Amino acid sequence: MVADDTVLEAALRRDRWMAVASLAGITILAWIYLVVLAKAMASMENASGWAAFMGLMPMGGWGPLEYALAFAMWALMMVGMMIPSAAPMIVLYARVARRAQFQSQPLASTNTFAAGYLLVWGAFSLVAASIQGALVDLALVTNMMTSANAVLSGSVLIAAGLYQWTPMKQACLSHCRSPIHFLSQRWRPGTWGALRMGIEHGAYCVGCCWALMGVLFAVGIMNLLWIAAIAAFVLIEKAASFSIWSRRVSGALLVAWGIVTLLGRGTS
Repeated sequence: MVADDTVLEAALRRDRWMAVASLAGITILAWIYLVVLAKAMASMENASGWAAFMGLMPMGGWGPLEYALAFAMWALMMVGMMIPSAAPMIVLYARVARRAQFQSQPLASTNTFAAGYLLVWGAFSLVAASIQGALVDLALVTNMMTSANAVLSGSVLIAAGLYQWTPMKQACLSHCRSPIHFLSQRWRPGTWGALRMGIEHGAYCVGCCWALMGVLFAVGIMNLLWIAAIAAFVLIEKAASFSIWSRRVSGALLVAWGIVTLLGRGTS
């Protein structure tokens, strides 16, 4: 029994470090991509070269290649922004899955759980890329992926702020902040069980954070400072015990910012 416990603890430590290292590596690679992309865009004095390659020119509409490139950009952005805040859940899942294996239950792959989580954010990225394409066609977003319309910016900010106060936001945030409760209530063995749990957790995270991600349409889709700020806020919001105040204060600030943006349009 002692030997079995020793083997289990060694396996748990190995799984924890492997999970942390893998998640850190994925996050770093995603951020390297974002930094390289942002620098390449900023270095272009004339937007036609890089923006045309990315399919961001408003004339003529987008084709499959442009949507594919925008989807890849959003997907990697979501990996870089969301993996840090999802890490506690994934690491805990790896621990529970290993214990389940030692109890002769079907092995639930941590990779499969993480894949289910990222699959949901991939679906979100597909929607975001589609919205971006529509906004480009309407000339509401510039070649360099910034808002060209104060009404759009103000409306997005107000909508994001109001959502911070909703019961749905609170419900989704509660699930994201309670990994142990989530796993105890929704544990399913095997590969399909792991995938389903990952999808369910990803759905709660999208429900929690989609409006905050929408703020990028107002402040600049590839604005690295805002990408980092939103990612940091999401991490704090999920980890801190004062999340109810973070929701209310951030919601109020976003609504106020949106109103000022709309009023500024009226006086300009």
